[in-house]
Amino acid sequence: MPHIATTDELEIIGSGGGPKPPAGSGGDDGRGRSGGRPELPQRIYVTGITIAMGGILMFFMALVSAFIVRKGLGSDWHSFPIPRVLWLNTAILLASSATLIRARQLFKRGDHAGFRHWWAVTTILGLFFVVGQLIAWRQMVAAGFYLAANASNSFFYVLTAAHGVHLLGGITALLFVGWGRLRRVTLATGTEIVGYYWHFMDGLWIFLFLLLLLGR
Repeated sequence: MPHIATTDELEIIGSGGGPKPPAGSGGDDGRGRSGGRPELPQRIYVTGITIAMGGILMFFMALVSAFIVRKGLGSDWHSFPIPRVLWLNTAILLASSATLIRARQLFKRGDHAGFRHWWAVTTILGLFFVVGQLIAWRQMVAAGFYLAANASNSFFYVLTAAHGVHLLGGITALLFVGWGRLRRVTLATGTEIVGYYWHFMDGLWIFLFLLLLLGR
């Protein structure tokens, strides 16, 4: 009868019955926490860093093009010395890529203590590189090669400073992924994204160093 069906429905509602929400809909961020916000596909972050690296590459190619064009404009281009510390800086940056690869290998094996160790070594090597660049600038100034003295000097400072600023962004990312609190990205994706960026900055520096070495 209709009144019986209505009574049964009221009893079901009062007892908390009805369809149950799907399990695991709270949103896990990859570290065992439920953030309560919908997760974005991890490939979006990889796509994002790829686009960012493309923009950075275009920026540096514009600087390199200006370097080549300005050098060929006249006879006022003066050669500048390459500070010896830049050779050490290059070796440090190459070593940091190797330690980053080691850190990611240990992470994939589940050795989180080893991962933290080599991730920290990578971060420290990155800081050493930045300090080495500052030392190179001081050596240039001490030798009388000032920023505004000549166009060739200006390009040296601009290129190395631009790379240093972008590398500081990578160091910040290393610190955040290694010891920060990730909310919308898993630790595995975080290490992957930072790895792409760090190796990109390493390769970019090799190119810039060869440009300064051979094109000065």
